[in-house]
Amino acid sequence: MKWSSQIGVFNGNVLVSKNNKIIYNASFGFTDATKANKLTTDYRFHIGSITKEFSAVALMQLKEQGKLKLDDKVSKFIPELPQWANEVTIKDLLQYTSGMPDVNWKSIKNDKDLFDGLMLIETLDFKPGTNYDYNMNNVFLRQFIVERLAKMSFKTYAEKFIFQPCKMNSSVMTSFKNEENIAKGFNNNLVADKADLPITGGTYLTTADLLKWEKCIQNNKLINKKSLYELGQQFDLPETQSSLGQAKFKNEKLIKHLHDGRYGNYEAILVSDIDEKFTIILLDNNYNGKVFEISDAITAILKNQKCSIPKK
Repeated sequence: MKWSSQIGVFNGNVLVSKNNKIIYNASFGFTDATKANKLTTDYRFHIGSITKEFSAVALMQLKEQGKLKLDDKVSKFIPELPQWANEVTIKDLLQYTSGMPDVNWKSIKNDKDLFDGLMLIETLDFKPGTNYDYNMNNVFLRQFIVERLAKMSFKTYAEKFIFQPCKMNSSVMTSFKNEENIAKGFNNNLVADKADLPITGGTYLTTADLLKWEKCIQNNKLINKKSLYELGQQFDLPETQSSLGQAKFKNEKLIKHLHDGRYGNYEAILVSDIDEKFTIILLDNNYNGKVFEISDAITAILKNQKCSIPKK
């Protein structure tokens, strides 16, 4: 980790847990583009696509309560959506097989714009369930469905039924104001990322809170084993992701979990090997595309194998 910091490929926080104990917990680099303040383990980072796990788990919680089925059509919950909502199922949203076109980001300023964008979709890109397209309209529609069924904002739902039960006390979901200990994204030219749009769903958290999330999933604290298995299923094509990113199961029990995320210059990766009893978490705010290399090296060390040091 010191080497990765010295050669300029990692600016962020790292946590390694083995046998249910944190064995390494460290910070490298700076809180923002000014390089005036050094990071500490209390800092929170945007976790990019790992956030998608929260809306997926929320839907499975509602399923376990009998409020929805995976083969229910979207129109059942949001009847005012256009005709295509009669074809798209909850399962399609979870596996990115809805056929919905991606968000038109040029016209988006808030949650209302996202919903209006869904209302403007006239035709799907393909018949639901027949192909795969990893895009954010699936995720935002999941959140809107949770809001309808739970009768509260998705942010409130996540705080109440996801963060609190897992004791993820540092986790904050957009949009928020004036929070302390937020690492700010910046590029290698020391240009800061633009401010977040006031859109629900982006999550900033510490490495310790992401470990708590992983333990919550593994211990079936939020959803049962069957629900977790269903979430880990992906569309049968190469290079596809499930709602959990990459999840491997043996006899329907989770044995490996890998999910990475990127948002602006934030990078995040979570690697968990349940059989080997380790979890590796890397969160950074200065994108260099090296978190896979670094986590592979740490994995090798934990398995007493030869490791390759990351290169610039």
